[in-house]
Amino acid sequence: MGSTSILSSVVRRLEGKVALITGGASGIGECTAKLFAQHGARVVVVDIQDDKGHSLCADLGPAVASYVHCDVTIEADVKHAVDTAVSLHGKLDIMFNNAGVVDDLSSGFLNCEKSAFEKVVAVNVLGAYLGTKHAARVMAPARAGSIVTRRARRR
Repeated sequence: MGSTSILSSVVRRLEGKVALITGGASGIGECTAKLFAQHGARVVVVDIQDDKGHSLCADLGPAVASYVHCDVTIEADVKHAVDTAVSLHGKLDIMFNNAGVVDDLSSGFLNCEKSAFEKVVAVNVLGAYLGTKHAARVMAPARAGSIVTRRARRR
């Protein structure tokens, strides 16, 4: 009987937690949203891929997941996403700065366009900064929360 209660607590370790996941509509973000939901969290999927985001949230169920369109390079979008999470659930416990892009450098560094580099920096660095800033804005007064930032890697 004791092992059943330990297993139950591990399986539902995020029960009652609210998680916002940028880049949450596909890839690692989608897998994280599914895993967090399995562990009892309510997830706010944030992405620019609207169809995929809505589809994922429909699969997870409206009581578990909601979708917010957000370009992480636009501060107003990130602020809106965080504010929506708090408005829907009363708090934000977990911020997963997952959104990231990797430029195709197959043509070599010397042929990489400045605009491609600027996009990588905007999404991967500025996006993580804005996510952290706005999550901290609501977590600091609560004196609780976790902010995780994933580093994008070239495949």
